Amino acid sequence: MLLRLKNIEVERDGRKIVRFANIDVKKGEIHGLIGLNGAGKSTLAYAIMGVIPISQGTILFKEKDISGLGITERAKLGITMAWQEPARFEGISVRDYLHVSRKDRDDSIEEALELVALNPKKYLSRELGESLSGGERKRIELASVYLMRPELAILDEPDSGIDMMSIYDIIGLIKTINSRGTTVLMITHRDEISEIADRNTLMCSGTPAITDTPIKVSRIFREMCKNCDEHDFEKKGAC
Repeated sequence: MLLRLKNIEVERDGRKIVRFANIDVKKGEIHGLIGLNGAGKSTLAYAIMGVIPISQGTILFKEKDISGLGITERAKLGITMAWQEPARFEGISVRDYLHVSRKDRDDSIEEALELVALNPKKYLSRELGESLSGGERKRIELASVYLMRPELAILDEPDSGIDMMSIYDIIGLIKTINSRGTTVLMITHRDEISEIADRNTLMCSGTPAITDTPIKVSRIFREMCKNCDEHDFEKKGAC
């Protein structure tokens, strides 16, 4: 296993946001985390990246305990994350941002932008700031992940802010990132995205309820989660 989460709990303001999280992510796979808003998906992703601390459990990456490491140390080990709301960098051009991200100097910055359906001639000289929409910054961040060639890419809602016409460009990019040897852990509630995973894990009230094929997990999500409130986890075992 590339990534193994063992009994992870995350507590914030006295409330357990994630509990009993046991998930294995295989090297080379696309693994989806799906669930309702507030199910703990993003919180768990932030804990894996080291943005927020865990209150209990162990995070193993390539069999090494990284639970106590910071973001920088985890990044050096080969973990990166694309945020649901990408950062703004006033005064930094898209060209410079992608140039810093590029791990292999043979990779083309222009090609990376084209993979996310952005015209290099129009975007390379622009600042990565307020002048760009959230969807544009999201695509540029995904191009950056492509150029980084990380061992594990955590993609938090990669379709966030992306219009429907561009969803399939994002799907193609995720597949391309994975084909280059990167294991992908992606958070999504969109069927078109979750269907490309090798396996999906359904998060319910902060707890992984099941890990299985996209078809099976999507069916359970539709049948048990759509009309479920936060407290149904205790009664049904899933929500």
